Amino acid sequence: MAHFAGLDVSLEETTICVVDETGRLIKELRTASEPPALITALTGLGLPLERIGLEACSLTAWLHDELRAAGLPAVCIETRLANAAMKTMPNKTDRNDARALAQIMRTGWYRQVHVKSRQSRLWRSLLVARRTVLNEMRAIENVVRAILREGGIKLGTPARAAFAGRVREMAGDDPLILPLVTPLLAILATMLEQLDRLTRQVLAIVRGEAVCRRLMSVPGVGPITALAFRATIDQPERFRQSRNVGAHLGLTPSRYQSGETDIQGKVSRCGDELARTALYEAAHSLLTRSRKWSSLRAWGMQVAKHRGMARARVAVARKLAVILHRMWSDGTEFRFGKEPAAAVAAA
Repeated sequence: MAHFAGLDVSLEETTICVVDETGRLIKELRTASEPPALITALTGLGLPLERIGLEACSLTAWLHDELRAAGLPAVCIETRLANAAMKTMPNKTDRNDARALAQIMRTGWYRQVHVKSRQSRLWRSLLVARRTVLNEMRAIENVVRAILREGGIKLGTPARAAFAGRVREMAGDDPLILPLVTPLLAILATMLEQLDRLTRQVLAIVRGEAVCRRLMSVPGVGPITALAFRATIDQPERFRQSRNVGAHLGLTPSRYQSGETDIQGKVSRCGDELARTALYEAAHSLLTRSRKWSSLRAWGMQVAKHRGMARARVAVARKLAVILHRMWSDGTEFRFGKEPAAAVAAA
């Protein structure tokens, strides 16, 4: 008889529930959230486990890889679908969550999540670290601007590298403002140095990755976007069609239909925010900064003309996701297309 296990993982302990193919509760136990402890607990049951379900969380990738390496049939499942089943329980406890996960494994009512390779996870962590430093720098810069405005000083928009010098120049020797901004400027100097180190790491990775270099042949796509897309998709063959990538990254409209009601909303924003943001910025760069003609840019400008630039950026970002995936899958370069004769004559 087949058996199914559900693992409710927390930072310190994991609750395990095992049921048989009829749904009957067989065993419940708790163990440390460490691969050796989990492997010992599961193999020590002496039961033929058909599937072992883990809900996606911060520890899931690590535990999933170790359990699979030990020959255990671990499955990472999509969180929202799991939560829908867990809500049927009257009380939310770790034990009830593990029971629900075990029943989900038994019935097959789940959506399996692709667990990325460790290399892709590390690349994404690098990009997250860089973005975090950048966001904190912006926050500190805004605090400095607010302090200066208290003295009637309007800083303007200096470049990030010239920010500290501009602040000292505008503040002069003001005995009230200078002591407040000096510590913040020292912090910014350190953060700017570390941001440069993280950026150089990204550039070194991209130079060594043939896929990233190919993706950068698309106008508007730089090293950050190329690496974010590479780390997010991980394996292009897991998408049967390139157009599915746009939906995977949350760049397609959400829809609500019930009876006579049929509402198409804004983009769903499901999936990886890092890659979605990078593609949106790449689309903006393509539409506003690219000078070389391409059929993609021409299409985006037509969308902007009829529906506005904001929607055009989203539409181009979605099309970029499809194009980048197809280029990666086929090993081809970006095709700019044939420029119309009217456009050539105008140029």
